[in-house]
Amino acid sequence: MFVIPDDLPIELTPFTFLLGHWRGTGVVSYPVNDSPAVEIEFSQTMSFLPHENGKLEFIAEAKDSSGKLITQERGFWMLSRPDSEADPGPGLLPSSGEPLLTVREDLELWRNAKGGFDIEALIIQPTGVAELYFGQIKGARVDIGTDAVMRSPNAKEYSAAQRMFGLVEGALLWAWDMAALSSPMKSHASARLIREEN
Repeated sequence: MFVIPDDLPIELTPFTFLLGHWRGTGVVSYPVNDSPAVEIEFSQTMSFLPHENGKLEFIAEAKDSSGKLITQERGFWMLSRPDSEADPGPGLLPSSGEPLLTVREDLELWRNAKGGFDIEALIIQPTGVAELYFGQIKGARVDIGTDAVMRSPNAKEYSAAQRMFGLVEGALLWAWDMAALSSPMKSHASARLIREEN
């Protein structure tokens, strides 16, 4: 049984269904150049770890059926809101004000017109790609799309992505569409993950 941490920052309340460590399998199928898409099965671990600053750390790793590492991802997810004196930075500058939220009921002030909460996600990959996503979290579903993709000069061509995460009968299902390698936005990968008990 999953228990919400007593010390969960107020800003992370909408992300509660994601918290913890997940493990499962999925399928990637995406055309490369003019070749038809080849379906590859993979195993994946994914973690969403809360931090006291109201950010959610994202860690994911995928391996092929032989156990060979395919990719890793790291990042931070958060509510999308204007910064305030309570936020640190840039750099190592500390915060100098009081938090915008002091009770969970204050979250309702940030609910969007669709009934969810606007969110942002920063995700990096060791292939020289960094993505900035915007979207929303509503109930037990997340829909995000890239606002910007940065690539090193040595990274493979990758220009945009959309991701969806949802809790269905206790399992975390996700799907990832992308535009890359001269292909327009299309289905890339999906998986079904189960929360690991602590």
